[in-house]
Amino acid sequence: CTNFFFEIEEEDGLKQYGVSKENRPNPIVQMGLFMDGSGLPLAFSMTPGNRNEQTTLKPLERRILKDFNLSKFVVCTDAGLSSNKNRIYNTRGKRAFVTTQSIKKLKKFLKEWSLDPEGWRIPGSNKKINLNDIRNLENDQRTYYKERWIKENDLEQKLIVTYSPVYQRYQSSIRAKQVERAKKKMENP
Repeated sequence: CTNFFFEIEEEDGLKQYGVSKENRPNPIVQMGLFMDGSGLPLAFSMTPGNRNEQTTLKPLERRILKDFNLSKFVVCTDAGLSSNKNRIYNTRGKRAFVTTQSIKKLKKFLKEWSLDPEGWRIPGSNKKINLNDIRNLENDQRTYYKERWIKENDLEQKLIVTYSPVYQRYQSSIRAKQVERAKKKMENP
């Protein structure tokens, strides 16, 4: 499930001022879209830009369950749609969910566990890896992960954290370029 935001010049009907992810000042219309695993659209809804996107998930899901007579269903969302109520809703029957979550927003003990270099694995192996032992491998293309069960707000869920040296190198190169631009601006204001 994903949301799109459309920019509109004046507030009217569905076109309402709301908080968009991009902090746009003009009125917006939200479009929630469900797609199957192949990327084919299954259902969508249009809602005013000032409406909380979390409330749009269940009605769309109900429609898909009814229209396609589904019993097994996995919802994949970003953190914006993944309220605790929506997560609980998606544990009923044969439904499940996968959602992204910012490490910055985790509780302190989970953040510490997530950033601890101990206890990582690669898919297909149970061998524990310390990230400090692999950080200097130049062309490491593997993705590392660790997982644990957590229970919060009456919901038991598996937390999976991933680490990619490829992505780290990419982010490091972006940061280095930003630092260089900042230095140049300081030299020539």
